[in-house]
Amino acid sequence: MRCPQCESRDSRVVDSRDLDEAATIRRRRECSACGARFTTYERIEAARLVVVKRDGARQEFDRDKLAAGLRKALTRRPVADGSAERAADEIEALLRAGGTTEVESARVGELAMDKLRALDHIAYIRFASVYQSFEDLATLKREVDSLFAQREGGPGVAP
Repeated sequence: MRCPQCESRDSRVVDSRDLDEAATIRRRRECSACGARFTTYERIEAARLVVVKRDGARQEFDRDKLAAGLRKALTRRPVADGSAERAADEIEALLRAGGTTEVESARVGELAMDKLRALDHIAYIRFASVYQSFEDLATLKREVDSLFAQREGGPGVAP
């Protein structure tokens, strides 16, 4: 690590602290040459995760894009603040735990719909209507009926 004052590469760690639930380490350093103190941050770089689209195109996984879609579906719904971010974090963790570097976009969509179904049925219907491209009202009605059947414990159509 170079000293920002004298550019020397020789420094020692004076103090270390975990930040963001140990995802980041803050280190306070002291330059051995000039005595200047400075702070560095270390973060683990996760392996790249690539999403394979329906048309075969490949795109790097974007957690922020996923969270934005979830937030849009949850707009003006009675859910806790940060629900979309937590759901996006959980989805990303599940995808990374799969052990592969490539994942089908359909898998990301399924996980998003599962999280939204658990959070709020209206948000789920909003997301599913766009994601699954409901072609007519009958398809939308079948999906809503399956939610009612699940809620009432009946043998509804599986989503």
